[in-house]
Amino acid sequence: MTNIKIALEWFLNPDHLPMIAGIVSGKYKENGIDLEIIQPTEHYDGFEDLKNGKIDIHCNEPLHLFEHHFDELKSMGCFFETQGGVMIRADRVEKLKANQPLKITTPAANEVTNKIGFEVLKRYAQKEGFELSRENVTFVETDFWHINNMKKDESFDGAWLCFYNFEGIEAEFKGFENLFIDQNLSPYPNFSALEFMTTDAVIKEKGESLCKFLEVTNEMAKYLQGNIEDAKKIFYEYSSDKKSELMDKIIEDTILRLKTDIKADEKKWLELYKFLEELELVKLTDKQYNTIWEIKGH
Repeated sequence: MTNIKIALEWFLNPDHLPMIAGIVSGKYKENGIDLEIIQPTEHYDGFEDLKNGKIDIHCNEPLHLFEHHFDELKSMGCFFETQGGVMIRADRVEKLKANQPLKITTPAANEVTNKIGFEVLKRYAQKEGFELSRENVTFVETDFWHINNMKKDESFDGAWLCFYNFEGIEAEFKGFENLFIDQNLSPYPNFSALEFMTTDAVIKEKGESLCKFLEVTNEMAKYLQGNIEDAKKIFYEYSSDKKSELMDKIIEDTILRLKTDIKADEKKWLELYKFLEELELVKLTDKQYNTIWEIKGH
């Protein structure tokens, strides 16, 4: 039995259902894997833990493959993808178009995420034929409960770093009228997805087990997509979350977005990399970019 430690990007949620199902069903153990799920204190904890050999796999958004790049970092492939972007209250859209000051709630306000968030809005503005000034958009770090934050604090005009399978579904369910500015409305490459990441060292030590991990995870995603009620039951029992109609709808939407053929793909995030490079947020050599996807011997 090989122990594999996987660190999540945030708290446990339906995005992680293939791994949860693999544990609950015993499928990982049947394939010689003792999978240990670790929930981080901070969003980027997994990168340091991966670099220092404390974990074997980290899952996080693909843009962090480039932002937090280090020489040993390897992609194992994308296992989940949704639409994502900025949610603006319906009654603040005219305020946005008038280039008036906007206050945006976000779980992570830093130089990188703020710059990307503004770029999403700016590109939408250019497409729609109006201008947007950087000084008029303020990102305020709160937490990931976007709609609750906007409902409690009327001063928030919108939210950034929204995943449609969560915030989009919650807004529909609660009748929270909004404009969801995603990659379909603003011309930017999507990154609202989750990628499995590992290192050369882990591949050398546990390569066969990593391959088995991907096989089982693919199998579980396929199973969940054909067994929605089982998916709900598995999530509630494992997470101890209270069953609700809203979470049911989130699970129903999420499992349809799971990937069932997870593999490293150097072309999938190339446009995203170029977008980040254009914003002067990352700069990798061709060799550094290409080696992210090269897993020798497997």
